[in-house]
Amino acid sequence: MGCLPAKPGRMPILLFLGIALIGACLSPATNALASPWAQVRTVSAGPPAAIGEAANGCLAGAQALPAEGKGYVQIRRERQRQFGHPQTLDFVRDLGAAQARQTGRYVMIGDLSQPRGGLMSSSHRSHQNGLDLDVWFLLADSPGQAQRDWPESGAPPSMVAAGGLSVNGLWGPDQRLLLKLAAEDGRVERIFVNPAIKQRLCDGERGDRGWLRKLRPWRGHDAHFHVRLKCPAGSPDCKAQAPLPAGDGCGAELAWWFTAEARQPRKTAEDKPPPPMPAACRALLGQPDLARKD
Repeated sequence: MGCLPAKPGRMPILLFLGIALIGACLSPATNALASPWAQVRTVSAGPPAAIGEAANGCLAGAQALPAEGKGYVQIRRERQRQFGHPQTLDFVRDLGAAQARQTGRYVMIGDLSQPRGGLMSSSHRSHQNGLDLDVWFLLADSPGQAQRDWPESGAPPSMVAAGGLSVNGLWGPDQRLLLKLAAEDGRVERIFVNPAIKQRLCDGERGDRGWLRKLRPWRGHDAHFHVRLKCPAGSPDCKAQAPLPAGDGCGAELAWWFTAEARQPRKTAEDKPPPPMPAACRALLGQPDLARKD
């Protein structure tokens, strides 16, 4: 199944805004040529700064997320995608600590960004400016259990039933709580989730529904959710995505995802050419390697 929906001109206009920035459902074969950013193994000198957009940017002065901390563990670190803006690392620590207080279990963190951000050679078109991260819905009992059970070759399970119309038996209060904790964080701009998960929350949430607004439906995202943070202070070259539409997003824009048009997207012959790289990123890519920081 392709990433982009069929006939985008017929899609609700607010839903279509920012599609080019999502790009988190690309298969390993999507980027046919290895990205030069994937060959860079060191962070750059200077203060931290998110540069450009999520799907066309880079990251200066990155910091590495420790392999584990209170309430969280990062899996698949062999990918060398444990780098982010300090705001991103703080978010992970706070989310892990909050989840630990509630359940005593561990949040599994997937990909952040590469040492200097930029385009990855597989899996993502976004995650380029250090403000994106993947969070698995399944919780772990310990860091050791997470690393043992979910190596590169073993993806945590889907929370969505076959057919994609509803959640399955693995979805429960812990998953709802994790998503709610993330969405209520003021640093979060938006979160991409499977449409069936968004529908479940829209149907069942009572009381304060304001946090549902940040949950944006997108195919895939059934085993993990994708968090995108706001542009941080001190990053003047960071380009934010279009503002979220008003409301909780539980109306027509969500219903579209369950139409035949959305569920059977037209396959495209080839990817569009990438946009021009920001000038600051060209300079960052050309900087010599430093002593490695991870």
